[in-house]
Amino acid sequence: MQLTRANIWYLLTHKSFLIALLIINLLGTIYGYYWYGWQLAITEPIFYIFVPDSPTASLFFCFVLLAWIMGKSWPLMEVLALVTLVKYGLWADVMNIWTLIETGSIGWQGWMLVGSHFAMAVQAVLYMKKYVFTYWHVVIAAVWTLHNDVIDYVFGQMPMYRDLANYTSYIGYFTFWLSIACILLAIFSIRWRKYLPN
Repeated sequence: MQLTRANIWYLLTHKSFLIALLIINLLGTIYGYYWYGWQLAITEPIFYIFVPDSPTASLFFCFVLLAWIMGKSWPLMEVLALVTLVKYGLWADVMNIWTLIETGSIGWQGWMLVGSHFAMAVQAVLYMKKYVFTYWHVVIAAVWTLHNDVIDYVFGQMPMYRDLANYTSYIGYFTFWLSIACILLAIFSIRWRKYLPN
């Protein structure tokens, strides 16, 4: 069978594929919360929700996939998933590559994180045509995302990369603009989704 955009979109939106993707994301989410366990153990309870950034992003996408499987949509979860999956997917890759430059090695687990976080960002973008969120949903997602940055870099709840501890202010600045870029991506998807290929 010839591989065309229509065929690829059919595969991406097929119920069986969505179920498989849900299982993968759910397992990744569970592992992500486990990975953050040591940091949560030293975190004040009031900040719990803001610490495990990547697994919360994939959890948003789990809700999106579950809604699609049931033939429904959850626009707020869609925009939260798009913004946070792209943001934290790319953020984690930059942090791991930066750690590699600083230390010369990140080990197999570091490379696993690079691959899995890149896949997080890619899957969010692949479904841009399917999202139905509006500008009001983007406003809510923007507040959540920028508020999370404040909690991370004003209240010191950012994911801990010990080898990059001397660069926290630079990382915070980069993170803020990455958030802005991802919010703009969500706005773009509303304005241009009807022109996106499927």
